[in-house]
Amino acid sequence: MTGLTALPRWATELVSAYDRVLSELFWFLAALAVVYALGQVVVVPFVVRVVRARNRNNPTIETAVRTYVRVALIGFATLTGVIAAGYGSVLTDSAIVIAAITFVFGIAGQQVFGSLISGIFLVADPDFNVGDWIAWPGGEGTVEAVDFRVTRVRTPDNETISVPNTELTSNALTRPYGRDTYRITEAVYVAYDEDVERALMALRSVATDTEAVLDEPAPNARVLDLGENAVTVQAELWVDDPGDRDVATLRSDFRREVKRRFDEEGIAIAPPSAQSLSGELAVTERPADG
Repeated sequence: MTGLTALPRWATELVSAYDRVLSELFWFLAALAVVYALGQVVVVPFVVRVVRARNRNNPTIETAVRTYVRVALIGFATLTGVIAAGYGSVLTDSAIVIAAITFVFGIAGQQVFGSLISGIFLVADPDFNVGDWIAWPGGEGTVEAVDFRVTRVRTPDNETISVPNTELTSNALTRPYGRDTYRITEAVYVAYDEDVERALMALRSVATDTEAVLDEPAPNARVLDLGENAVTVQAELWVDDPGDRDVATLRSDFRREVKRRFDEEGIAIAPPSAQSLSGELAVTERPADG
């Protein structure tokens, strides 16, 4: 019977070292997974339900709280995993680790914390909610969610863009459809030789006949500018529930009807491309030299 050959010392130490690493990795992953799973199943839904019950008319707070609770849960689960792996003392006793963490947060965390604080300000603003149409110097669209670092906005082309929270808090925001009614203005250029009063009456008539336009405030038309080559007239009409209406389609339908009405009444919408000259033209023959 052949006896078993003992492993070399270096091999035994290597196996022992890997065994320790695998054991620590197992406890780290096990603790992280358990804490994160319990948090996702119990903590996050509970907190979201509480927030939803107290803020039924503000979905922005609900989405933001869900995001922030998940971020906090990941941090807590990671910390629990580190402690379960036996490295809890490193976080408290190692000056090098503390200094490294401080350095990282000081260099890279400035922008992150700025976005976080900006997101909190957006969430706390009662006039800024998920579902609102907003416009800022960089674009416009419908707010879909306020996250930890960015706000997701759906553009009119159905694209989703991620806008840094700091960009929204450092610029003026416009909510075109933030009220129950919305005023639509449409400018039309009329030639100087046309009857401006007829053009104004036609604009009022088209606005009044448009089904989506409100009776109060009543549609109006006025002379906006006397330009170099045309008179600018403007129609002003009001619609309700602007957030639920396709304003772009309404504008297009109004312009088409104005064009048709002006054509029927013989009103030139734009000035002619060339200027008309009046007078006489005389041709004189000159004798040839020599």
